[in-house]
Formats: sequence, C-alpha cells, structure tokens
Amino acid sequence: MTFLSACDDKEESIVEPEPDPEPEIEMIDLESIDPNLPSFVSVEEESTTTEGMKWEKVERLSDEFDIWDTNKWFKPLWNYGVPVQMRDKNSGVEDGNLWIQATLDEGEERWFETSRIQSKQQINYPMYTESRIKTAHISAYNTFWMNNGDIDNRNEIDIIENNSKPSCGCQPKFPWQMNSQYFHVIGGDTKRNKGDFDNRELSDANPMKGIKWNEDYHIVGVWWKNETDIQFYLDGEPAGSVVSARDFTRELNIIWDLWTIDENWSGGIAAQQDLLDDEINTMRIDWVRTWL
Repeated sequence: MTFLSACDDKEESIVEPEPDPEPEIEMIDLESIDPNLPSFVSVEEESTTTEGMKWEKVERLSDEFDIWDTNKWFKPLWNYGVPVQMRDKNSGVEDGNLWIQATLDEGEERWFETSRIQSKQQINYPMYTESRIKTAHISAYNTFWMNNGDIDNRNEIDIIENNSKPSCGCQPKFPWQMNSQYFHVIGGDTKRNKGDFDNRELSDANPMKGIKWNEDYHIVGVWWKNETDIQFYLDGEPAGSVVSARDFTRELNIIWDLWTIDENWSGGIAAQQDLLDDEINTMRIDWVRTWL
C-alpha cells in the first residue's frame, strides 16, 4: 500500500503599501502678478533681484493701452524688404490693446501692409521690460525688440521674433519657440548670438506651458543687466540668455512690428489669403511695463 502525502507550500502574501499621492502642483497665477513689479518677482520662489535693489517703474516706457499716447509712441514707417509695406493705418489702440494688422494690397509688389510702433523715450542698462502679447497666426515675425542705429552700426536686443504658423515646412518648433537674440554692429562688423527658448520647457506649474503664441497672451521680457549680460523671460520664468561679445554703449528704443520675408530662417512667407482673415491677421499687445 502506498501513502501519498502532499504539503502545500504557502507563500506569505506581501501587501504593498499604497504609494504616496503625488504632491499637488501649485499653479502660477499670472493673472494676479503685481503690475508695479516685474512678473518674475511675483512668480519666483527665491529672489534673483540683488539685495537692496529697488525696481522703479519707467512710466514713459509703460502703457496699459487704454488710449493712443502720442507722448510715448510714434510710428517710424521705414520698410523691410519686399513684400513689406509699412503703413500708419495698420496699427492703433482699441479695446485696451495696441494692435498691428497685416492686410493685403493685392497686385502690388509690396503687398504685405503692416506697421511699426516705437517709443520716443530711450533707456539704458540696468533695466527690465516686458510686454503681454498674442501673435497674429500668419507666417510672419511678431516682434518686441530694442534698437538704436542702422544696419551697419547698431545695438539691438530682440526679445521675440515669434512665428506661430511657419509656411516653409522647415521650422517645426516655431509655434512654441521664443526667438531671442542680440546684435552688436560696428562698421558692418556683426557680433550676434541667440538665446532661443521653447515654451514647452516652462515649469509644470506654469499655465502657459505648451501654449502656442497665437492661442493666448504670453508675457515676454528682458532683463538687460549690464553692458554684456542679457536675460530673457517668458511668463515670469527665466528663458534663454546671451552674453554680448562687445559692450553695449547705446541707449535703446522699444519697438513692436509685424513682418514677413521669403526665407527659411524666418519660417517662410505669409500666405496672401491669411491677410484677408481678420480672425488671424492681427498682433495684439495688452500692455508694456518697464523698470530701472
């Protein structure tokens, strides 16, 4: 007779502890920033402002655009290359926004009608300026920049040259890329460097992360710290930065404009039919604020 016995090997059941819940992200409230200070002062956890430094607002370079203020702004209408045609009628102030509209002058060599606004006041470092901007959704550079000089002799800081709808098929990052740079030109000798930044790299706490330039208003700015160091900002956070190879020596004007060119580096030429669509052909500036 054969007896069979069986032993059940019982493994102890291990109960895994419940994972700790992910800490809730406290979102940045860009609607509640202090208008009397640079946006990054309201946003940053640790101050980057030098101890003892006090930001003083420059009213001649700040505007909420409730009216067109001829004491602050004018329209220098020099042209870029074909097909751009600068016109007074293509910019103004309405509904609390400064606007620049691209329209079509059909059949003309310079068919891209647009405009430019420039400050009467100039400013030098150390300073900070920022502007809340929603771009036109056409293949064109929507710009906010600072300049003094001409093609052969100038100091220039390009805070943004943004294009949310590149037509060339060669700039896939442009709908999110903040194109920022500097130029320092003496006698045609150019020093230049880029400080581009992709808004998809903003912190997870920033509600503007990944929002295309034409989809909502973004706050773009620059802290011109000294004769060489330039720090760009986006929606209250540090973005790209550049260091000039030569000292900046000129006081600069603040400028906005909207323009296109048939070049891959700009994203390509605007489609003429887009200039007929008032839903997408206008760059809007909610405000500009500047401090020393």
